[in-house]
Amino acid sequence: MARIAIVTGGTRGIGEAISLALKDAGAHVIASYGGNDEAAKAFSDRTGIAVQKWDVGDHQQSMDAVAKIEADYGPVDILVNNAGITRDATMMKMTWEQWDEVIRVDLTGCFNMAKACFPGMRTRGWGRIVNIGSVNGQGGQIGQVNYAAAKSGIHGFTKSLAMEGAKYGVTANAIAPGYIATEMLSTIPQNVMDKIVAQIPVGRLGQAEEIARGVVFLTAEEAAFITGSTLSINGGQHMY
Repeated sequence: MARIAIVTGGTRGIGEAISLALKDAGAHVIASYGGNDEAAKAFSDRTGIAVQKWDVGDHQQSMDAVAKIEADYGPVDILVNNAGITRDATMMKMTWEQWDEVIRVDLTGCFNMAKACFPGMRTRGWGRIVNIGSVNGQGGQIGQVNYAAAKSGIHGFTKSLAMEGAKYGVTANAIAPGYIATEMLSTIPQNVMDKIVAQIPVGRLGQAEEIARGVVFLTAEEAAFITGSTLSINGGQHMY
């Protein structure tokens, strides 16, 4: 029987690549999204992957969404916490709302989803949780104290959750992508992008599919001895 997998923020960018890769690996994937209904429907029509809308930053919505998925499809075996947003500004200009929104979605969303999925995984004795961090959670970045704090928090969250799940057959790992060629980077001016690429030893941006392959690896049956780890996929930009 196919493993049931949830990919949050799973209809665009890195999330879309992860959803497709897990489907190709044999999982039954449900992709969450938070906003664009038309884009989500187009994704589902194109890929055959089920979509469901909820706000991962809202605790009750997350609990209810997982309960509905388990009622409709079966127990969740794989959780990929990929949903994330940016609200960039320097500390001098960042508002409380910009700080709170990023922490709420990017970090609290991981807690909400793990809270909904982890107990069942532990009871059944099998589970895979992969949290998507960031190179900027490892090395920091000007104008991203909110994003870097959230992503850094994910790495600590992952290690602690791994300790709690290890003896129950539940692994928790993180992936820290570098700069990946997705819509999220589309607003960066070309002169700034050129400077970013110049800092990447392999000389290019990453591809979403390269992150997705890491997720498939960490969620495989054979990955039972890997837990509490952070897999950096950043072209050598930050060696941590």
